[in-house]
Amino acid sequence: MAQTAIDRLVTIYGGSGFIGRHVVRALAKGGWRIRVAVRRPDLAYHLQPLGMVGQIHAVQANLRFPDSVVHAAEGAEAVVNLVGILYERGRQSFEAVQAEGAAAVARAAAAAGARLVHISAIGADRSSRSAYARTKAAGEAAALAAVPQAVILRSSIVFGPEDDFFNRFAAIARFSPALPLIGGGRTRFQPVFVGDVAAALAASLEGRARGGVTYELGGPAVKTFRELMEIMLREIGRRRLLVPLPFALARLQAFFLEFLPKPLLTRDQVSLLERDNVVSVEAEREGRTLKGLGIAPTALETVLPTYLWRFRKAGQFSRPAA
Repeated sequence: MAQTAIDRLVTIYGGSGFIGRHVVRALAKGGWRIRVAVRRPDLAYHLQPLGMVGQIHAVQANLRFPDSVVHAAEGAEAVVNLVGILYERGRQSFEAVQAEGAAAVARAAAAAGARLVHISAIGADRSSRSAYARTKAAGEAAALAAVPQAVILRSSIVFGPEDDFFNRFAAIARFSPALPLIGGGRTRFQPVFVGDVAAALAASLEGRARGGVTYELGGPAVKTFRELMEIMLREIGRRRLLVPLPFALARLQAFFLEFLPKPLLTRDQVSLLERDNVVSVEAEREGRTLKGLGIAPTALETVLPTYLWRFRKAGQFSRPAA
């Protein structure tokens, strides 16, 4: 009997996070049956309304315990690895999560005979000063070693309603009279909409991406860090001083901020900001981009007003129409 769309099972590691919620929604619409593999399945119930009854369910998997990773992939036609961290805490180190953990997921996909889509980041580089970037590169290598036809999706900073970039700085701007421009604010980014990342992943699972190839996902415009802060401040209707902060001083401040439960800045993040975070010329030329996957990138300015309105001054603006 021919396989129907709803019979297709995909296991998504890290599917309960910011990007994961949008990926789950996109794949549910595409008719996939979705198994979300997370450390705490009880914290993934919010995903179930994104699909039909019984279409989405969560299972326990911890990347530090390979048997649980293998079990979560059993019977899956496809595997997606979304797991990543922005800072280290205890046993949740970059090496454990983004290198060794990625290798465990890739081996589980290979054992299941499943296709693999691995989410990485622009800037992944084995020779980087940043441990985040080095382990992202190690994770990519592990994915391709275990599943040579894996699709790698590297993104620039991802924006959307629950993002950790614009929401964080907008929250700071509500109370702080100034915002720091690390390295003078000259670092360039190519912000990509989370919905476009999810669409790229769905396209990859539908066979529109070339196996064994690394795609770079960026939005339609390149902006400096300063320009992104200016856009954010315009959206929330506030004027704040933008103070250039040399990398050396930012690294010193980050040393102390790292002790916070959720650090505002780490020394590793300062190292990341020393390099531009944009789609490469080679990826553009070879069609390894959103456009190459048939996806028109969404402009930053069309999405930011839909969620940054929460940070505007009371009574200054009304909520945008749905």
